[in-house]
Amino acid sequence: MSQLREKITDYLTVRRAMGYKLERAQRLLPQFVDYLDQIGAGRITIEHAMTWATLPGPGREAWWTERLSTVRRFAIWLHAFDPSTEIPPTGLLPNPSHRAVPYLFSDVDITRMLQATESIRSALRQATIRTLIGLLAVTGMRIGEALRLDRDDIDWRAGLLVVRQTKFRKSREIVLHPTTVAALRGYLRQRDGCWPHPDTAAVFITTDGTRLGYRYTAETFRQLAAQAGLTRRSPSCRPRPHDLRHSFAVNTLLDAYRTGGDVHTIVPLLSTYLGHVDPANTYWYLSAAPELLALAAQRLDHHLAQRP
Repeated sequence: MSQLREKITDYLTVRRAMGYKLERAQRLLPQFVDYLDQIGAGRITIEHAMTWATLPGPGREAWWTERLSTVRRFAIWLHAFDPSTEIPPTGLLPNPSHRAVPYLFSDVDITRMLQATESIRSALRQATIRTLIGLLAVTGMRIGEALRLDRDDIDWRAGLLVVRQTKFRKSREIVLHPTTVAALRGYLRQRDGCWPHPDTAAVFITTDGTRLGYRYTAETFRQLAAQAGLTRRSPSCRPRPHDLRHSFAVNTLLDAYRTGGDVHTIVPLLSTYLGHVDPANTYWYLSAAPELLALAAQRLDHHLAQRP
């Protein structure tokens, strides 16, 4: 193993101890070192990093920027051990926004998505996707969190889910409405009738008895959205599973404004419920819906009108 490969292992270990998952870095950095080996380079330089980052591939500019940023973070850490390491400065490549425009689902949209699951031939697969979409819509969970759920993560007595080791290795509890608990019970009862002893502890499984994966789920979601008549609202705004989380957050804030609630009190609670590290990430949802911005502006106008 080369010294650079050893340093990658050390780098990932140190940063993961700080709470970072670094799944992409674990994949990209060895590829970068493979490139350095091919050209006979023994250290990181700005030129080598740029050349590798801009190699042809999917995503073009956005992907190039991500690759260079991954090398840059590693180079910053490595420079402390090897001063000859060159650190690529920021701004060498364009940095387009990575946030997709949220597709905000209405209640009618979600109902149509659930109705579209009736086209799925397998009864188990149909029940799995329908229950998953419903759970995402009423809890605001990340799609990855739902797919990682195990049966032991459901506390039936308390009526809650335990979401373990999410971003920054944080865990949290999600309180469920009784109707959601009943829907999960019904799904698991049907699921157990098809697979009494699956090969996984996962809540959501495939027809083969294995844990449901993201790629299949995302593709099925895309097909169901098309059947439900949900189309792109712009080139960067299309219905995605993650947008159910956006919709949940926006609707929560809309309810707070409409009922005269204390939004500044509710946002930290919503932030904790969603598993955000910083409430600022939750405030971003204010810009996700014109109606939210309008209600916030009305409240500000009212506040200013009360001032002497």
